[in-house]
Amino acid sequence: MIECVPNFSEGNDMSIIKQITDAIESVDGVKLLDVDPGKATNRTVVTFVGEPEPVINAAFLAIKKAAELIDMSKHKGEHPRMGATDVCPLIPVSNITMDEVVDYAHKLGEMVGSALEIPFYMYESAATRPERRNLATIRAGEYEALPEKLKKPEWKPDYGPARFNPRSGATVIGARDFLIAYNVNLNTTSVRRANSVAFDVREKGRIKRKGNPITGKIVKDKAGNPERTPGTCKAVKGIGWFIEEYGVAQISMNLTNINITPLHVAFEECCKSAERRGLRVTGSELVGLVPLNVMLETGRYFLKKQNRSLGVSDAEIIKIAVKSLGLDELAPFDPQQKIIEYNLQEATAAPLIKMSLQEFADETASESPAPGGGSISAYMGSLGAALATMVANLSAHKRGWDDRWEEFSEWAERGQVIKDALLKMVDEDTNAFNKIIEAIRLPKSGEAEKQARAEAIEQATRYAIEVPFKVMELSSEVFEVAKAMAEIGNPNSVSDAGVGALCARAAVHGALLNVKINAAGLKDQKYAKQVISSGEKLGRAADKMEKEVLKIVKDKIKAS
Repeated sequence: MIECVPNFSEGNDMSIIKQITDAIESVDGVKLLDVDPGKATNRTVVTFVGEPEPVINAAFLAIKKAAELIDMSKHKGEHPRMGATDVCPLIPVSNITMDEVVDYAHKLGEMVGSALEIPFYMYESAATRPERRNLATIRAGEYEALPEKLKKPEWKPDYGPARFNPRSGATVIGARDFLIAYNVNLNTTSVRRANSVAFDVREKGRIKRKGNPITGKIVKDKAGNPERTPGTCKAVKGIGWFIEEYGVAQISMNLTNINITPLHVAFEECCKSAERRGLRVTGSELVGLVPLNVMLETGRYFLKKQNRSLGVSDAEIIKIAVKSLGLDELAPFDPQQKIIEYNLQEATAAPLIKMSLQEFADETASESPAPGGGSISAYMGSLGAALATMVANLSAHKRGWDDRWEEFSEWAERGQVIKDALLKMVDEDTNAFNKIIEAIRLPKSGEAEKQARAEAIEQATRYAIEVPFKVMELSSEVFEVAKAMAEIGNPNSVSDAGVGALCARAAVHGALLNVKINAAGLKDQKYAKQVISSGEKLGRAADKMEKEVLKIVKDKIKAS
C-alpha cells in the first residue's frame, strides 16, 4: 500500500475540489482519506491510499482534472506554489520499499509527462539530481519565476516540455517518507514576528547579521555565501504567515522526519521562542492525516510532564495530546478522521468490542452460537486486567504518593497492554469459530474437494485452539499486576485487585474449556494432547495465583 498526498492550488471553490476528488474516487482500489482545504492559502491537501497501480492512475486523473479546472495565472494565496497540482508525493505505507515507490513516482511522471503539456520535476527520493531533492529549491521563485526558469538548461524538467504553461504552471512529483504538515497559532497578526519564531525553530535557521539581527550587514563565509545560525529543530522546515480566515499569524511547518523531531518537540520549541518574543502559542492544527504513534507519543509526553500515569487508554492519551497542542482551537479534531490508522479501519472491524455492554450481552444471549464462551473468557480476562490497571492508576494519583507515580505508571502501562491484547481476542475467538463453519461448508463432491475441505477444517480447528490458548497466556499475565497492586497499591482499592484476579482465573479456565472442546475434533491428536497438557498447567498456576492474591486482599481488608 502507498499513500498519495497531492496539493492543489485551489482552496475556496469546493466544486473544483469535488471534481478532482471524484476523479480520484473513480479508480477502483483507491480510498480517499482526507480533503483539507485552506481559504487563505488557497490550497487543498488531499490524501488517498491504495495499491500502487490504482494510486498512480488516480493521481494521473487528479493532475489532469486540476489542469483543466485551475488557472494559475489568476491564483493568489499565502502558501508557496508553482502549479495547479503543486506537489504530488507518494509515500510507502506497508509492504513496499522506498526504492519501489521511487519507481512508481517515475512511472507517474512518465504518464503525465507524455499526456499533458506541463513541466514535471522529481524531488526527494525520486530526484534525478542532488540539487532537486529539496522541494523549496525546485519551487524557488514560485509560479512567477517559471517563464525564465524554464529557459535555463539546468532547469529542464524531468518529464514534460521545457515550456511555460501559463494555465497549469509546473508540478513536482516525488517519493518521500511520511511528512507532517503542522501549523502553530500565535496571538498576533504580525507575519514578521511569526517568521522570527519560524526562523528560531526550523533547521536552516536564519541568516547571520552583524549587529542588528534584522538590518545588520549579512555575514558571509570565505566563498561569499551567507552564513546561517541553525534553528533548534532538525528535519523541520518553516515559515510564518497570516491566515485571514482565522485572523491570526501561524508558524507553518513541515516535519520531515518525526524520529528526529517529534511533533511535541516542534510545538514546545515554538512555545519557547514565542514566549521569549512576548508572544503566546494559542493552539495548532494538523493539515492532512497523522500516524497514531505520533499522537500517542505526544500524549505520553504531556502526561509525563504532569507526573501523571501513562497507563491509560489510547483514547485518553489522544485526548491529552489534542488538548495540550490545542488541535481543536480552529476546528474540531476528530481522531477517527485525522489519524491514518483509524481512518483506514473498515466500519465492520471488531464488531463485538465496539458494541455497548447491553448490545454485547444481548448478542451473547441470542440464538447465534457466537460469541460464546471463548469470547466471554477473553472479555473476562480484559476486565481483570482493567481492574488491576485501575488500581495502578489510582495509586499513581494518591495524595502523598507523588514520588511514586512513575512506579505505578509502569504497572498501569503493563496492564493496559494486556487489556488491549485480550480485547482483540474477543473478536478473534468468534472469527476462529467462523473459520470452522466456512471450512465445513466447503464443497465435498469430488475426492480432491473432500481432501481440501478436510485440510481446511483441520487448519481452522487448530486456529480455534490457538486463540483460546493465547487468551489463557494473556490472562495469566494479569495475576502479576493484580498481586502487585494488592500488595503495594492504594489500600482503598485492594478489593478491586482481588476481583481482577477472580476475573483472570475465570478467563483462564473458561478458555481452557474451549481449548479442550476444539482439540477433541483435531486429527493431529499428538498436538492436541500437548496443548491440553500445557493448558492444564496454566490452569493450575492460575488457581495458585488467585489464592495468593485473595489472601493478600483478605488480610488487608481485615487489618483495615
